[in-house]
Amino acid sequence: HVQLVESGGGSVQTGGSLRLSCQVSGYLYGGNCLGWFRQAPGKEREVVATVYTGIGNTYYADSVKGHFAISQDTDKKAIYLQMNSLEPDDTAKYYCARNSYATGSCPLGQSSYDYWGQGTQVTVS
Repeated sequence: HVQLVESGGGSVQTGGSLRLSCQVSGYLYGGNCLGWFRQAPGKEREVVATVYTGIGNTYYADSVKGHFAISQDTDKKAIYLQMNSLEPDDTAKYYCARNSYATGSCPLGQSSYDYWGQGTQVTVS
């Protein structure tokens, strides 16, 4: 079985930083897309960043380019989201998710991701 567990959320002042972690287990880590999504109250989940674990190819939503960075640690089977210069608009519950079929480039729609973590709350004030 596949499990994804996020951690690292919390409350931070505007301009501050947080690093989210997603620990994955239950499947062969390499060769899949892992993504960070976020959902604020009243809004649909939106993609934040993705990484194809096989080669490390990444994607960032325009809203977070230059402020967020996705990375991975293949030995630890984990991905991270470094969030800098946080703004109140970044307040959301952040989810880690896995797509099981894409290669090279990761899909951006939430429906393409079949496994999800429980989410971790990020609040920026």
